[in-house]
Order: sequence, then structure tokens, then C-alpha cells
Amino acid sequence: MRLHMIVRGKIGRSPEGELVERYFKRIVWPVKLTELPDAGGAVPPPLTPARTVLLDERGQQLGSAEFAALLGRWRDDGVRETRFLIGAADGHGEAARAKADLLLGFGAMTWPHLLARAMLAEQLWRATSILAGHPYHRSG
Repeated sequence: MRLHMIVRGKIGRSPEGELVERYFKRIVWPVKLTELPDAGGAVPPPLTPARTVLLDERGQQLGSAEFAALLGRWRDDGVRETRFLIGAADGHGEAARAKADLLLGFGAMTWPHLLARAMLAEQLWRATSILAGHPYHRSG
């Protein structure tokens, strides 16, 4: 299953961008990053059976093992792509929120979009590592 991060704004050459690249290189599943303008620019439609996850401050908070299990279940059910959308400063509209398969939150604190990308990239790497049985992850 392809993991596709679709984000508003350009990260450019920055420590956060380098961190995202570092985690993407570690992920053995296919990964893709699509950057859209801060405003305008349509989210590309999925080309295959897909699930959509919106990062949202009011979203569900999952532990790493729960997140990995969800991705594994979707993969095993034949989902070809999971799309992770990080919106602009105002977040996502109600229509997008209603259509999403999951609203995912990283806690009650507000995180800068650049850090949210890096945190998501790390959790994608961690989830795929858990599913592969890698000993690094300790769910305690």
C-alpha cells in the first residue's frame, strides 16, 4: 500500500524537510509527498482504492501500535493507497472532514505544519516497522 502525504504549503530546504526525507527513506512501503499551494490547488483524486486520513486538532488520538494495526488492516483489505492530508492554517473544511475515513490528531496542543509533517513521517515509519516485526519499537 502506498502512503501518500498531501500537504498545503512548501517545506523547502529546512531541518523539518530533511527530517521528513530521512523518515521517507527508511519506510519500505511506497511513499509519496504532494505539496499544494497554501490556497487553491485541488487535492488530486485517488487513482486506486484509497483511504483518506485528515490530520485535525480534534481528531482521534491513536497509539503507535493502534495506528500500525489500522494501516495493516487497510493494506490487508486491499486498500492500495492511504492519503494523509495536512491542511493550511485554517485546517480542513467541513465537507472534507465529513468524507474522511479518519480524523487523526497528535494531541491537544497546536503543532506547526512543518513539525506535523515530520511527526507524521516518523509515525508512518514506526507503523511500517511495527508491521514488519522490527525490534526497534517498544510498545511497553
